[in-house]
Amino acid sequence: MSCIAVVGSINQDIVIRVPRIPRPGETVHHGRLARYAGGKGANQAVAAARAGATVSMLAAVGTDPDGDDLLRGLIAEGVDTTHVARVDSAATGTALIAVDDAGANSIAVAEGANFEIDPADITSAIAGIQPDAVIGQREVPDDVTNAAFGAAPPGLRVLNVSPVDEGVAIDFALVDIAVVNEIEAAQLTADSNADDPAALARALATRTHRGCVVTLGGQGLVAHVDGQTHVQPAFPTTVVDTTGAGDAFCGVFAAALAAGRPVETALRWGQAAGALAAATPGAQPSMPRRHDIRRLADSGT
Repeated sequence: MSCIAVVGSINQDIVIRVPRIPRPGETVHHGRLARYAGGKGANQAVAAARAGATVSMLAAVGTDPDGDDLLRGLIAEGVDTTHVARVDSAATGTALIAVDDAGANSIAVAEGANFEIDPADITSAIAGIQPDAVIGQREVPDDVTNAAFGAAPPGLRVLNVSPVDEGVAIDFALVDIAVVNEIEAAQLTADSNADDPAALARALATRTHRGCVVTLGGQGLVAHVDGQTHVQPAFPTTVVDTTGAGDAFCGVFAAALAAGRPVETALRWGQAAGALAAATPGAQPSMPRRHDIRRLADSGT
């Protein structure tokens, strides 16, 4: 069984399902309120654990009740929280999410404790865990992710480069495989071929050790890994909530690669996980189980 360290965010998601996403200055009524465990890092950790990996979460939460609840949830999923710091300098991260009837979302995040992580603590934790793979994303400071990747033993370092902004300070020389959506890939490469996902994947792959995966939502994905281009169509699904779909892909894709599965298989498993997650409301609750992932991935669809 592979050992994965996930370095990233833990959030309390407050979700309102509304007929449509409000425009600036607009109020939309008839919403339905729900609270879910979330945060891209925690979502990816749960996805990898449900896919069969041994997972350690490297993160921070506040000393508030939300922090207590979120840690209990991770432990219940079999995720090791030994290296999740409790900080009293900030509240546990919170995301306010509006989801419309088509499953699209709009998200506002208060990072809170996620931005209080000490890079030295992460370096020490990685040295102690010696994971087969490290997963990172950009809901924690980039120097925290750089510290984790820099301390990681030879293996697999997967970076979900989301969210992308002008301040990206990730050292891509430390990244084995980058995972982005089409818009993020164009932002990172300033590539004139923004309408050619394969070109975007090849361009970003040159900045990493092994390659890049460009996810395309309902159109599937294009990847350029280890010098080979891969195209994986999307699996049919009824979209309910896309909030955790990308995290499901990353966690399961990394878990499959760390377990020694071929790139093509890992991409297919990740794509199946994303489809299953999009069909279920909430972020962490939507992370699929291994048997469901396998069933869809092996369906031949």
